[in-house]
Amino acid sequence: MTSLFLVSPHRTLPPLSFTPLSKSLQLPPRCQIQTRARIEAQLTASTSESERGVEFTTGDLFYRRESATARDLAILSSSISHRHLGRGLRVLDAMCGCAVRSVRYLSQGGAEFVWANDAFEGCRPRILANLSSAAPRFSRDARRWVVTHFHANRLFSECYLQKEFFDLVDIDSFGGDSSFLRSALCVVKIGGLLYLTSTDGRSSGGHRPSRSLASYGAYVRPMPFSNEIGLRMLIGGAVREASALGFHVSPVFSYYSYHGPVFRVMLQLGNGKDDHMSRYGFIGYCNKCGHSQTFSWDELGQISCPCGSTKVVVSGPLWTGPLHSAENVREMLELAREWGWAYTNSKNDDLDKLLNLMIDECDPQLPPGYIKVDEIARRAKVNSPPVSTLIHALQVEGYAASRSHVEPNAIKTNCPMASCINFVLKIRT
Repeated sequence: MTSLFLVSPHRTLPPLSFTPLSKSLQLPPRCQIQTRARIEAQLTASTSESERGVEFTTGDLFYRRESATARDLAILSSSISHRHLGRGLRVLDAMCGCAVRSVRYLSQGGAEFVWANDAFEGCRPRILANLSSAAPRFSRDARRWVVTHFHANRLFSECYLQKEFFDLVDIDSFGGDSSFLRSALCVVKIGGLLYLTSTDGRSSGGHRPSRSLASYGAYVRPMPFSNEIGLRMLIGGAVREASALGFHVSPVFSYYSYHGPVFRVMLQLGNGKDDHMSRYGFIGYCNKCGHSQTFSWDELGQISCPCGSTKVVVSGPLWTGPLHSAENVREMLELAREWGWAYTNSKNDDLDKLLNLMIDECDPQLPPGYIKVDEIARRAKVNSPPVSTLIHALQVEGYAASRSHVEPNAIKTNCPMASCINFVLKIRT
């Protein structure tokens, strides 16, 4: 297995090589000069926040405390990359908002240089204030950070033309816009990381199949594990775009958060096409018996359910491989414990529990999707058993089974629904 974070030299530039000489990359005049009074006015109503000991202010800019876990995961990944490479990282935060991610990459994530960009020019004073508190703009004549205000596609295109490549590109986007996917991939170094976000819950839920088809190349229909479908839709879209460019991507981790909802995936870019396309297929669900399974492209036109039903709901093409890399998530868990981040007093912020769940989900025998225990109990016409009891019963009989980080009251298993029903009946009798 290829080790994470090994960056090919043919797309590696000298650290901190950014020198924005192109006129197209110069700030608009109204951004270059701001009166002290205007800046002080915007910073007066500051709202102080803190994440893992890093202080910053948000003011009236959009900021979600609930997304702190997603930022923790990104910092753990970038720090591991820093350790593997043995040098500082070049990071591009394409939609930085108040720059909390940029600040944390500088302070905790091993970043040697951060390019903080946000299309909204009004947030510039806040970004400057936060970055200045994290690190000086220059260190030993080398630039530590820069702030710009461009639309993401323009930024990526300009960076590509100037041969500005990055170890990590972070795109904290809103909605289901994927128009920047291909241009973003073009500025990630080989072996580098791409952190993608989507909040398009209606598309992942199968309520806007034409939208998911346009954005991610997947026709998604309603399924009972729609939140996992959202992650697979996002990965699949990146797999398709990378393949068109002659690259491939693989997930380092995938993370679903109920607020929003928000789907996030950290991907590693590899050079050349590989067998990952064999993990880019279709997922079917039988409403009659509740069984789900994957189908390859060769099986199109021959889809049916083991129960005999031919009325199978099919979504795709989607990523059908593992949602995480077990090796990488284990490293993240070790680092979280080393830093004292693993355990907290909040049930919603327990990284140790979350990362262990992700490791369990990496079992290659586990198929895409999950089964809600309440759904099994409803079909069995009994009360729901404890999730842990059902998982243990399945494992004793030789099935792969784990909890799902996406849905607390659900299991991931290669046991067919009909057999799951029998197990629940045995537990309840």
